[in-house]
Amino acid sequence: MIRAAVVAALLTLLVACSSAPATPPRAAPDPARPVVSLAFAVADDLRGATGRERVAFTPDAPVCELVFRAWPNAPVSAAEGNALRVDSAAMDGTAVTPRIDAAGAPAGAPGTLVTLPLPSCVPAGRTVTADLGFTLTLGPDADDRLGTSRGIAWFGSAFPLLAWVRGQGWARTPAAAVPGENAVSEEFALRSLEVTAPSGLAVSGVGRALDPVPAGGRTTHHFTADAVRDVAVAVGPYEVTERDVAGTRLHLLLPPGTRTGPGRWVAELDTAIGRLEPLLGPFPYPDLWVALAPGQSSGIEYPGALQFGDTRPDDLAGLATHELAHQWFYGLVGNDQGLHPWMDEAFATWAEAVATGRPDEYSLDAVPDRLDGRLGDPMSAWGDRFGRYEAGVYTQGAATLLEARRRVGAPAFDDAVRRYLAVNAHRVATPADVAAAFRGLPAVTDLLTARGALPPA
Repeated sequence: MIRAAVVAALLTLLVACSSAPATPPRAAPDPARPVVSLAFAVADDLRGATGRERVAFTPDAPVCELVFRAWPNAPVSAAEGNALRVDSAAMDGTAVTPRIDAAGAPAGAPGTLVTLPLPSCVPAGRTVTADLGFTLTLGPDADDRLGTSRGIAWFGSAFPLLAWVRGQGWARTPAAAVPGENAVSEEFALRSLEVTAPSGLAVSGVGRALDPVPAGGRTTHHFTADAVRDVAVAVGPYEVTERDVAGTRLHLLLPPGTRTGPGRWVAELDTAIGRLEPLLGPFPYPDLWVALAPGQSSGIEYPGALQFGDTRPDDLAGLATHELAHQWFYGLVGNDQGLHPWMDEAFATWAEAVATGRPDEYSLDAVPDRLDGRLGDPMSAWGDRFGRYEAGVYTQGAATLLEARRRVGAPAFDDAVRRYLAVNAHRVATPADVAAAFRGLPAVTDLLTARGALPPA
């Protein structure tokens, strides 16, 4: 009788487990993704860099030109004194003259849209190679994703970024005036990232670090990564701390005298990843680079890399959790940040609230009437008012997702999120992909539609 009861219990458990939908394995990176080699030669005074880039691109549709974005020339960044100028370009070894269009850049700044003409149109599946030379200027004390201050230089999205989205084509949306991300890019294989800087300074990059090579008072630092959609670099007199946190190799770069010491940073990052993984799945990257950027007032995310200002200890848990959540929402699963900023910011803020146990901080009742239903607005709709953008996207987005989770139950909601991340891994997702992930939970899609994130059915 005891044996029969045990067998019956095991059968019941197996049936229960088999009835729950299993999260599918993550989609693999596209084998035809672009291959990028990138090099920065940082100036001795850290006020800028010269760079070169090679991109081998295999389109999934016919193309007659290649389009890159120069995001340092966006309004907020340019106002801080940053600039990216393309000095030379070649297609398959033949020099070409790039066309530069403002596409949102302010008067007097180089344009954000760089177009390289092809001698003749290229069919889908044929690889073309572009070579670009460029000059990067860094603004002093910039509260932005790039700048220089106190003997430190930091720069993200600071190279001509290929603007192709598979299945859609070139992304030419003008840069917006509100502070925040504008970029969209497919993942690429980063064959090589080289950063040459004065010897004695530490360098933060992305991916796996190879042995540095010193020569003539300068040192070249080498990195490589299998699949990323952007790159961030920091250079300065950092103290470097390396630890294994939640199965990921952390490279933490802090200058002396920060308000929060390295031990607290490591503990908070470890805790945050440990809380996010059960919610979202395994951390997407084997290496995580975290560098302090003295001019910044908050934090900015890149695939496998984060930038933070000199954060106070009491603020670190929430900020670190939010920026780490972006490793799944924007890093692993990309989105057009200019057109659909809610797709990464709303989900990252939701994950932050759940992982830190503070969902009560977000309520739909707190969303101003003038912003109600504008969750799906593009970056350009918010003008230059970050407070309005924050309330309309971050707060409204988190509150909407938290309310949806309450209505359908945490297990069902969280499972749908994990399935969304697995199915759309390593690609640029759209609102239609979010709708598909929650198709079996109409209470979720109805709420997202009512708030303007999804179009009416």
